[in-house]
Amino acid sequence: MKTLRTVSFVLLAAAYVLSAADGDSIIGTWKLNTAKSKFSPGPGPKSQTMTYSRDGDWLVAKFDTVGLDGKTAASAIRYRFDGKEYPFQTQDGHSGTIAVKMIDANTTETTRKFGTNRQKGRTVISKDGKSLRGTNKGTNAVGKPINNDVFYEKQ
Repeated sequence: MKTLRTVSFVLLAAAYVLSAADGDSIIGTWKLNTAKSKFSPGPGPKSQTMTYSRDGDWLVAKFDTVGLDGKTAASAIRYRFDGKEYPFQTQDGHSGTIAVKMIDANTTETTRKFGTNRQKGRTVISKDGKSLRGTNKGTNAVGKPINNDVFYEKQ
């Protein structure tokens, strides 16, 4: 369960991924680079794939994760880059809200809330569009501090 919690917050860290002004540079499939990523508390997942697509003006993010124990988990989230709160559920069943706003063509900031617990994140897509870095700090859904720094590569 601890691995699933870590995986869920990796997913959330990834969920505030940004893109170009219209949000389309994120569209496609991204794989977690576990060697470059740091999870506190750790450990992180064995692997994770994120797939982003559009549904009208909504961004749809799907996550497929394999924990260190070999168990798989899948989830999806829908949001807009308008700074408004949208509901979501983590892979281990916690509910909250996520608000994402674009800072510039390559950067987004995200706020996630789980009751009184909060997380702030920032995601930056590289200028060449081949990698992204997401940072996530705060407290998770069960009140534990987190400080993740994750790296993904576009497939």
